[in-house]
Amino acid sequence: MSVKTYLTEEHRQCDELYAKVEKLIQEDNWDNVLEAFDAFKKATLLHFKKEEDILFPAFEETTGIVMGPTQVMRMEHTQAKELIDRMEKAIKERNKNTFLSLGDTFMVLIQQHNMKEEQILYPMCDQHLIISDIIESMERL
Repeated sequence: MSVKTYLTEEHRQCDELYAKVEKLIQEDNWDNVLEAFDAFKKATLLHFKKEEDILFPAFEETTGIVMGPTQVMRMEHTQAKELIDRMEKAIKERNKNTFLSLGDTFMVLIQQHNMKEEQILYPMCDQHLIISDIIESMERL
């Protein structure tokens, strides 16, 4: 398995979890939204952790590239985390319009982010890293 395959699959899983949250909110199913949002948040933050704690440092150490794509990805993770926190607040306030607006912003950010990872960073990682070690380390998180 490649880093690209492994982490792209996680992107799709997070997208599906988010779609479930959005559907529940659009249906005004507030009783089940928080549980669905928690699943989405946990999966997304774990994905970011795998990248920030394992993949990015390994890539930087192996290639010597520290001011490149990994720096941009970390900045985008920070932006995404801030949006996730604001979406969670909107859910707790049962503010449908705020959540959907924040969700739209989040989805634009995350889709562009994922595309950069899938098309640029992950192939570079697959080229330069010992993939089995990386995936094994990520699985342990």
